[in-house]
Amino acid sequence: MPVSRPPLFIGGEIYRGSTYGAKHPLAIPRISTVIDLSRAMGWLPDAVYRDTHVASEAEIARFHSADYIAALRRAEAEQRVDVETGARYNLGKMENPIFAEMYRRPATSVGSTLQAARLLLAGEADVVYAPAGGTHHARAGRASGFCYFNAPVLGILDLLDQGVERVLYVDLDAHHGDGVEEAFADDDRVLTISVHEDGRWPYTGKADDRAGGMARNLPMPPGFNDSEMACVMREAILPLGRAFAPQILMIQTGADALAEDPLSRLELSNRALWDAVADLLPLAPKTLVVGGGGYNPWSVGRCWAGIWAVLNGVDPVTAPTAEAEAVLRRLTWQRAAGRNPPEHWFTTLADDRRPGPVRDEVRRVIDTIIS
Repeated sequence: MPVSRPPLFIGGEIYRGSTYGAKHPLAIPRISTVIDLSRAMGWLPDAVYRDTHVASEAEIARFHSADYIAALRRAEAEQRVDVETGARYNLGKMENPIFAEMYRRPATSVGSTLQAARLLLAGEADVVYAPAGGTHHARAGRASGFCYFNAPVLGILDLLDQGVERVLYVDLDAHHGDGVEEAFADDDRVLTISVHEDGRWPYTGKADDRAGGMARNLPMPPGFNDSEMACVMREAILPLGRAFAPQILMIQTGADALAEDPLSRLELSNRALWDAVADLLPLAPKTLVVGGGGYNPWSVGRCWAGIWAVLNGVDPVTAPTAEAEAVLRRLTWQRAAGRNPPEHWFTTLADDRRPGPVRDEVRRVIDTIIS
C-alpha cells in the first residue's frame, strides 16, 4: 500500500510584524498566530512546514496587469500615491491603505498559493494549507476589499496551466468571492461556489446569479447558524461538488462568518467551519486550503489552527496546551471586545456549537442553486 503523505503547511514570517495600520481590521496578527498555536499544540513539526517565496512579477502578471503591478511597487517604495493613481487602482484609502509591505506582503501571499499548487502537482502532498492565500477580492488591475493581489485566482491559473482540467473552488468567507467568480465565470474547467452573507459588501453573489455559468452562490441571512451550514453543505455544496468531479479542490476558509467576528452578522461556531472542511475533503484527490477574512485575532487564530488539525485527521476539540494558552493570552485587540476578552478565548480552541432552525430563506437559496 502507498504511504500516506502528511499535509504540508506554507507559512512566512513577513506577516508577524506587518500591519495594514492601527485602525484597519487587518491590524491584528493572523498567520503568525496560526503558526504559533499549531506549533504549541504539537500539530506543526518542522518536517511539514515550508517557508514561502515572494512571487515574481512574471508570476503575478499571469493575472494582474503590468501597470497595476508597477503602481503597487511604486506605492510601497514611496509610501504614497497621488490622487489619480489612488483612484485608478483603488489604493490609499481605508479599505486598501498605504503600508510598509503593501507590495511584498500580497506578493508573498501569492507565492504561498503558487507553492502549494506546485507541491500538489509534484506529488509531494495531497493536501497543502496556505492560510495567507485567501485574498479573493482583487481584480486584474485594481485592489479591492483588503486584497491587492488575487492569490486564489493565480493559484488556480497555475493549476490550469499545468494541465489540470477541473478545479472546484469553495468559498466559505462571510463576503462573496467576487474576484474569483469573475475571473472564471465562463471557464468550464473551474466551478466556483460561494456561501456568504446576503446584503453584505460587495453586495454581489445573489442566489440566481451564475455569472457566466460556472458559479453557484448561496447568500445566507444574518444569524446563519451551524445547523444551516450543515444543511447547505449536505443538500447543495456537496452534491454540486460530486457532480463536477474535480481533480483539485481549493477551499477558502475565511473566519469572518464566525459569531464573534466584527465584520459580519453570521453566527457560526468554528466547529461549523471545521465540519465543512472535513466534509469537503473527499470531493477531490488533492486539496489546497487557503485562509481569507477574519478580524477577531482570537477567533481567527483558533479557527485556522483547528482547520490545520482537521487536515491532519486530528480532533481540534481539545484543551489548549499551556504553551498554546500563552499564545492566546499574548494577543491584543484594539476594538472594544478586545479590552476585556472572555476567558474562553484563552482557555478553549473549540467554540460551543451554535445550532438553530433551518429557516425558509435558507431552503429557498438551496432550491435555487440546485435547480
